[in-house]
Amino acid sequence: MNRIVPIIVVALAVAAGAGWWLTQGSEANATGQASTEQTMGESANAAEFGVVEMVMGSPDAPITLIEYASFTCPHCATFHDSVLKPLKADYVETGKVKVIFRDVYFDKIGLWASMVARCGGEERFWGMTDLLMKGQRSWTQSGDPVTISGELNKVGRLAGLNGDQLSACMKDEDKAKSLVAWSEANMAAHEITGTPSLIINGEKHSNQSYADLKKVLDAKLAE
Repeated sequence: MNRIVPIIVVALAVAAGAGWWLTQGSEANATGQASTEQTMGESANAAEFGVVEMVMGSPDAPITLIEYASFTCPHCATFHDSVLKPLKADYVETGKVKVIFRDVYFDKIGLWASMVARCGGEERFWGMTDLLMKGQRSWTQSGDPVTISGELNKVGRLAGLNGDQLSACMKDEDKAKSLVAWSEANMAAHEITGTPSLIINGEKHSNQSYADLKKVLDAKLAE
């Protein structure tokens, strides 16, 4: 599980990274207007931050599973392949579980990937996320911001986005600030200390195998 460093450090690093790539040096207040009075356990209202909540599954599903994940977290990539994939087939597509993806930002690269994933809207988000998680090692390994930005653009094009669309998304500095502020508020509300972390009907769970997760879900369905 990836551990969370102090959020203010992440926020400042993210803002600096976004500014380098998008505006080549403009200053940004990454923490935005995140509320410091968030009720413990209560999620931040995405609409208030100008952020779209990414949801997969029936709105009437008896179980809501919130996944806190980072696009640069190797454990999150493994979770998406070995846990989320069968979860989707067995529980989401059968109407038992609704999955909500919540971004966590360890670094500027994670923010860039998030902005690319969200560029195609809700319809393309999950497919983009699959591409980014599956190819995580290939687009993160260089460590060079210019190379990484190019690789992320390739992923966006594979998902059907054109250069103008990607450019517009990646130059949206206000959205970058909003995403960081929203993430900070949600992490504080659910006391997130590492990724992936799961909130299942309001209860926090750590990263686990699909077999163990099935036991948790089946027990809740039997309640």
